[in-house]
Amino acid sequence: MLNVPDGVEVVRSRADAARLASPPLLIVDAVEEFLDARGLGAGPLRWARIGDGQSNVTYRIERGVEVFVLRRGPRPPLPRSTHDMVREARIQQLVSAEGVPVPRILAVCADESVLGVPFYVMSFLSGITIAADVPALLGAPEQRAATSAAVVDALVQLHRVPVTEGGLASFGRPDGYLRRQVERFGSLWSLNTTRDLPDVARIGAWLGENIPQTQAATVIHGDYRTGNLLFAADAPARVLAILDWEMATVGDPLADLGYLTATYSEPGSAPNPLELTGVTRLAGYLNRAELVDRYREQMPLDLSDLNWYQALALWKASIFCEAIYTRWLNGERPDDTSFGPSLGEGIPRLLDGARQFAGRAAGIGY
Repeated sequence: MLNVPDGVEVVRSRADAARLASPPLLIVDAVEEFLDARGLGAGPLRWARIGDGQSNVTYRIERGVEVFVLRRGPRPPLPRSTHDMVREARIQQLVSAEGVPVPRILAVCADESVLGVPFYVMSFLSGITIAADVPALLGAPEQRAATSAAVVDALVQLHRVPVTEGGLASFGRPDGYLRRQVERFGSLWSLNTTRDLPDVARIGAWLGENIPQTQAATVIHGDYRTGNLLFAADAPARVLAILDWEMATVGDPLADLGYLTATYSEPGSAPNPLELTGVTRLAGYLNRAELVDRYREQMPLDLSDLNWYQALALWKASIFCEAIYTRWLNGERPDDTSFGPSLGEGIPRLLDGARQFAGRAAGIGY
């Protein structure tokens, strides 16, 4: 457990922070004061960063015998719309009230004088994430299938949450959601790239010309994949919590299903930068078609246009990944020695996948 400020990412005091050219991510005494005021633990703070998220930053926080999780946005300046911690916390509170598995939100700080950006503190849940290795307790063939099934079932549970006025309805505008996605991401490419990849414009034009009719307005996660789920550390496979809600909104539920299946690893699927849970290529896990079938059994939606949503998912991913790649090229991600460099070839692979999904779209030529 990291316990000594490094003077760059973590500092002891506001005075230490003021001496830095770039603001730190964690100021120990400021967080201790915040937690004290809310009765969250006591004594010296111990911390460790969780994961290597490409956007928002998450820390495990220990005080005495109590353990919490602190989540904050990256260093400013960055667009607030994509790193709104207050909004992210509130959505989780609302879906939790409807039974969706999420960590319990313990405190929200909108005061930027504490850490320079808003943040929130949530409960720590002891569980496992699934990425490169099969967890031993979930390794039997029946538990691999149950793991995949649990991924779909948690998504269905989210999509069944009522969207009511005065509550979740205020978190998005479902009318025109798909068109806004195509137009917004299409406008971002030229702002975030230093190279010419003609498929971005071609696929974007095809998406804009073939937008399907939205059949329902639900809460959507926006980054729904196996790696953003916390599973219980024993059998049977079950989801303890859905994590990383920064892109959640109210929109078309098939955007989530398209993203889940387009980025899901299965035997024979071409690797791309977003296939972060490669173990699902192994025997026992459901394949993409089986995921879709399980969703179809529980949700009364026509899935004949799912290829369009899958193409949208990889096309959008290529654009936001290009922004990361450009920042890496410009030296703005000096600690990134793997993900950023991989995007030089990884983004064309995303576009190739989007093009293949577009070519499969029912009744639509590409």
